[in-house]
Amino acid sequence: MIKGIDHVVILVKDLAEATADYTELGFTVLPGGEHVDGASHNALIAFADGSYIELLAFKKQAPGHRWWPKATNEARGGEGLIDFALLPTEIENDISAARERGLAYQGPFPGGRLRPDGQEIKWQSGQPGTPDLPFLCGDITPRSLRVPSGPAWLHANGVTGIEAVSVLVDNLAESAGRYQALLGISPDSAGHAEPSATASKVFSLGPGKIILTELDTSAQDAKTGKGAGPSALRFKVIQPVSFEQSRTHSVDLSASS
Repeated sequence: MIKGIDHVVILVKDLAEATADYTELGFTVLPGGEHVDGASHNALIAFADGSYIELLAFKKQAPGHRWWPKATNEARGGEGLIDFALLPTEIENDISAARERGLAYQGPFPGGRLRPDGQEIKWQSGQPGTPDLPFLCGDITPRSLRVPSGPAWLHANGVTGIEAVSVLVDNLAESAGRYQALLGISPDSAGHAEPSATASKVFSLGPGKIILTELDTSAQDAKTGKGAGPSALRFKVIQPVSFEQSRTHSVDLSASS
């Protein structure tokens, strides 16, 4: 079974600049390292609930990379919340279960990263066929090597975890059906919807939630570059906090008081 939200991916143009901005927002940001293909590197913001944010920047052109089209998307400025991953119990079994429920997932595919201290990290991923769905990230090396803990969980802004990932979908019924097939669970009920959303479905998964919202297509602004996929993050906090959106690199951040 799938345990919960593993991490979210925020695409940035300059990793050092993004690290400085998110540090200014009150997060503890640690260097992650370089991915095995040499095309990208990252920095990590880890939380006490086990989830984390990956700030990712490309180091060179990578036309074959699945996220490269978003880096070259002028409408969205080449930055923003582009993807998120769920943590499987056993990735091959979870992909097989999704397929048995009628959902096409590809993989598992090998992946890895070299940390700044020289530690090699390996994982496997499962990839969806539609942009409304997350990918799966299952560890080969211990997860404790991939995800920082301890002092890394302490953030000056009081954030303790990811409460919800909001996902924009083209068709709520179809997307909810795909999530049911992936997760093997039904949605809770109508929940918090994004501004201008016409409907929503909420899936509770571990300590977090996935909120699917369907937008009125007439209200979509092509200039924003928004389409199906993750659109906003809501955090769990121990104190009231607001985020200066000019430093988020085009990510809609909020927190529950």
